[in-house]
Amino acid sequence: MSGVSALLLDLDGTLVDSEPIHRRGYRAFFAHKGWDVPDLSVFTGRRAEDVFATEPGPWAGLDPADVLAEVLLHVPDEAAQAVPGARELIEVARAAGVPVAIVTSAGPAWVERSLVESLLLGRDSVDVIVTARDVVDGKPDPAGFALACERLGADPAQALAAEDSPAGVRAALGAGVRRVHGVATTHERDLLLEAGAVEVHHDLRALLPLVR
Repeated sequence: MSGVSALLLDLDGTLVDSEPIHRRGYRAFFAHKGWDVPDLSVFTGRRAEDVFATEPGPWAGLDPADVLAEVLLHVPDEAAQAVPGARELIEVARAAGVPVAIVTSAGPAWVERSLVESLLLGRDSVDVIVTARDVVDGKPDPAGFALACERLGADPAQALAAEDSPAGVRAALGAGVRRVHGVATTHERDLLLEAGAVEVHHDLRALLPLVR
C-alpha cells in the first residue's frame, strides 16, 4: 500500500490537454463579439461562470450562464489528447487500492467524454467525480476537493492531488491536502510553486511511484 488515502485529479490540463481546444473556443467567441481578447489564463482551472460573474470585462452586466452558453457554441467539437501517464496513473492507483476522484470545473458530459475518448477508460474507472454542478463555489474555493474526500471517506491530509492551475492548487490545499503536485501544461512552474505545489512535473508519469 502506498499510504495515500486518495488520489485527487483535476481534469482539464491535468488528465487531458484540453486547454488549447478551450482557448480556441474563447478566441473565436471574443472575435465573434468584436471584443478584445483578455488574458485567457484567468479562465484556467476556474468555472467560466465564476469568471464572468466576478472578473471585469466586456461581459459585465450580462448573465454569466448565457455568456458561457454562447462560448460553448464556439468550442471545437473534438476530444482532447491525454496527458502522458494519465491513464496509467488511474489504473495503477486503483490496482494499489487507492481510491481515485476527479475534481473539475467542467461539467459531467465533458468528464465522461474525456474518460471514454481521451483516456480510453469507462465511467467506473474512477470512484468519485465532482463537477462544477456539485458545488456552489468553484476553485480556488476548496469545496470540490473537500466534497471528494468526504465522498471517498478519505483523510485529506493523507491524500495526493494533481493540478495544472494556481487556482486548483490553492483549492486542494484549502481542503487540507498537503501533497499537491503541479502539472506544467498550462502554467509556468514558478506560478504553481508559488501557489503551494510541493513539486511540479511536465506530465503525470512522475506520480506513478507515489501511488504504487
